[in-house]
Amino acid sequence: MSAVRYLRASGPAAIRRPRPTDEAEFVAAARRSRDLHHPWLAAPDDPGAYADYLRKIRRRDYSGYLICDRSSGAIAGYVNISGILYGALRGGYLGYAAFLPYSGTGHASTGIRLVIEHAFTVLGLHRLEANIQPGNEPSRRVAQKLGFRLEGYSPDYLFIDGAWRDHERWAITAPHR
Repeated sequence: MSAVRYLRASGPAAIRRPRPTDEAEFVAAARRSRDLHHPWLAAPDDPGAYADYLRKIRRRDYSGYLICDRSSGAIAGYVNISGILYGALRGGYLGYAAFLPYSGTGHASTGIRLVIEHAFTVLGLHRLEANIQPGNEPSRRVAQKLGFRLEGYSPDYLFIDGAWRDHERWAITAPHR
């Protein structure tokens, strides 16, 4: 078996692209973390949903990453950038989730920071927006810790868990060079 190649690494976490061979571990982690994620999101928690996820992240307007524990290589969470636009905007929407038992360990915030750095350098993006439901305090804390700024509030913004949900719009832009 060849060594895993990470795109970036820091502290307890590293990021890499998801692979078909990650299916069993990813699905098990998503199932184990259902209560942690509900009602904020539903991670791909069956083989079909994981295959759909892999197809989606191959598109030009979408990019996906796994957050891994550096010491064991285990999947600690995942990060997506969707709705990627180039041209004058050069931005996208950031979504993220930690898996148990890594929630609250620093893996997610470190991994998300690594994805942001990758997006601003390798992908050439300038702006990332994270839409967070009011009441999702763990996600708000991560956004604040990473330097996102609250830009607004959108009622009935996204259809999640069977209903249109309000969201706060948080954003971060690349440092000026």
